Amino acid sequence: MGTYITLIDWTDQGIRSYPDTVDRAAAFEKLCEQQGATVKDIYWCLGQHDIVAIVEAPDDETATALLLRTGSLGNIRTRTLRGFSRDEMTSIIAKSGS
Repeated sequence: MGTYITLIDWTDQGIRSYPDTVDRAAAFEKLCEQQGATVKDIYWCLGQHDIVAIVEAPDDETATALLLRTGSLGNIRTRTLRGFSRDEMTSIIAKSGS
């Protein structure tokens, strides 16, 4: 499972319906479960981004499909980072020949 850190910003539509944000997050969690992914946590933030979600998904394609489907609803825009655990990074370093 890969780890994906998603920086989320509300669109104009999303901020207008901010009271629904917790329900939308629950719907996203359910969608992730249906696709074999897991929401590790969701944080609502102060600062540059409105929300941060940490998701584990079986592959890049699944993570991308989940974010495309969610983004198509018009409430959010996303930027996603692929995160690597300590063990994954150790393996990457070993493969690099260093």
